[in-house]
Amino acid sequence: MQHKLKLLYQLQEIDNQLDHLEELRGDLPLNVQALVTQITNLEKVIKEKEDEQEASVTKRGKNEEEIERLTENQKKFKAQLYSVRNNKEYDALTKEIDRSDEIIRKHHAENDSLADSSKKLSFEIEEIAPQLAELKKELKEKEDDLSIIVKSNEKEEAKYLEERSKIESQIKKGDYAAYLRIRKAKKGLAVATVIRSACSGCHKIIPSQKQIELRKKDKIHYCEYCGRILVSAEIGETNE
Repeated sequence: MQHKLKLLYQLQEIDNQLDHLEELRGDLPLNVQALVTQITNLEKVIKEKEDEQEASVTKRGKNEEEIERLTENQKKFKAQLYSVRNNKEYDALTKEIDRSDEIIRKHHAENDSLADSSKKLSFEIEEIAPQLAELKKELKEKEDDLSIIVKSNEKEEAKYLEERSKIESQIKKGDYAAYLRIRKAKKGLAVATVIRSACSGCHKIIPSQKQIELRKKDKIHYCEYCGRILVSAEIGETNE
């Protein structure tokens, strides 16, 4: 049991060092992630506007083809007006000509509207582009700063991670799960020692009887105030 308590204590000590290295990075990781999100969102907006423009071009092209087809048909219908044999044929042709005129006007109006929308989209893209460029520049700077910090601590972090992996492999899954749960709930500090009769986590006085039990090192004890795993100060001093 003493070995188990020692492992939990050592794990906490290593995690403290890793947390310290993480703190050296400050808000850079969060800032980088926030910038990446902003850039992704803006790129998505630009892509949507460009897709809309592309769809507009395609639609205008189809409308122009339809206008050209209807215009050719109108020429044929107008030529046939001179060879009709009765009013019924004349009325049918004029109806076709009028219907074509109406469709052509609608296509022209739609194309004008699509062209205006496309210009508006271009203007909006031009407004976003500088913002995107500025964000990418800022991201590059922060990534460079973060890279320098990470690289400066790379060997030290690798050493701690290797040690942590060795210790973790020796801890039972249930104990490790409890450690992680408490660590998450208590801002990184899952294992606390008793210093001057108080829990080093919440600084509440530990009852004398509990302190006696802790010194036996025969079971895992939890602080009745903060819920952290409690170990005696001697645990950190032993080499076993």
